[in-house]
Amino acid sequence: MSDAVSEEQTPARASGQFDGRDLGGSVSVILVSTDEPGAGPALHRHTYDETFVIHRGAAEFTLGGAVAVHGAGEIVVAPPMVAHKFRNVGSDRLEMTNIHASPVIETEWLEELP
Repeated sequence: MSDAVSEEQTPARASGQFDGRDLGGSVSVILVSTDEPGAGPALHRHTYDETFVIHRGAAEFTLGGAVAVHGAGEIVVAPPMVAHKFRNVGSDRLEMTNIHASPVIETEWLEELP
């Protein structure tokens, strides 16, 4: 059974993003929750897998050369070094958990947001 989260770990949880190493973990997490149409990161890639678990809403994912819309209950995986991005496209709030298979989030940005 895992230990309870200590008070010193609370700021990482509350921020919506944490590097696993800060909590002694081997994965890092970004929590996404937005109502803003079109919200999402610019094209980027990582040296490790990133797994997206969509809880609510819909997102258009660009993954390599493919573009597809995925919604609640779906899981999308960006393999290492594959360029990817997503944007909120639904009429509902987009909520998802993005799991980085690394104790530290390291991103190579390939474009800037307009």
